[in-house]
Amino acid sequence: MSTVEHCLYCFEALAAHLEDRKPMTLGQVQKSWAEYIKSTQEDGRGKLAKRLPALRRLAASSSSSSTAASASSSSSSSTTSLQQQSGVATPATSVSSMPPPTIAESPLFVTWNTLSGRGGEHSLRGCIGTFEPHELGEGLSSYALTSALQDTRFSPITLRELPSLEVAVTLLTNFEDAADPMDWELGKHGLRISFLYHGYRHGATYLPNVAPEQGWTKEETISSLMRKAGWTGRRDRWRDVTLKVVRYQGKEESLEYEEYKRWRDWVVARQEEK
Repeated sequence: MSTVEHCLYCFEALAAHLEDRKPMTLGQVQKSWAEYIKSTQEDGRGKLAKRLPALRRLAASSSSSSTAASASSSSSSSTTSLQQQSGVATPATSVSSMPPPTIAESPLFVTWNTLSGRGGEHSLRGCIGTFEPHELGEGLSSYALTSALQDTRFSPITLRELPSLEVAVTLLTNFEDAADPMDWELGKHGLRISFLYHGYRHGATYLPNVAPEQGWTKEETISSLMRKAGWTGRRDRWRDVTLKVVRYQGKEESLEYEEYKRWRDWVVARQEEK
């Protein structure tokens, strides 16, 4: 599952590249984020937590975990649910205290969005990833830069753009061949399609969040994805094309520059104190 630390690391990789400095490693980011969270709690900075989405999500996650653990002590069905979520058949009392499994490598995508207006409207600024498993430290750093600087649909992101950016990380899991083009669920599955057209093989993908964000039906999603891959036929004739469809899952985590900057300023201040 993608984490706030993964998003911080992508911002760190891009900012360091644009500022011509050495970036922190993923391990250093993970350690410092834990220390940062602890320091905000010790300092009683509740207002900060309310302002920053990442901290709100962290607090909400902790709250829901505590509630689930409490309920599981009096409900066998809740215990079963918790055990299924964790993937480990252990007593409910220990499930609630177990940290999420550490993911060493994964297929992944890094997306950059520009936020604008009072409502924080999102505009895509770059999105590139890989379906091959990569070690996360190397993969996130590499694709954070690739999606920011080498997405041919856009000009490279510049240093002055950083304050307007949001990054989203999706780690991909559960790849399955779909029985047919409609054998998937909106909001749950991402899609990877391939097909022959005019003697050439074409392919494209949409992450799980794309169709819900666009308000598309499943048929509209498939048709749009085929267009993205290079198909130019009539929209009502897409079923005439023999499609290979692979469905997959992946929960996205996102982070705005403001959150990264607050954490980064805290890191720099700690380094200056030493």
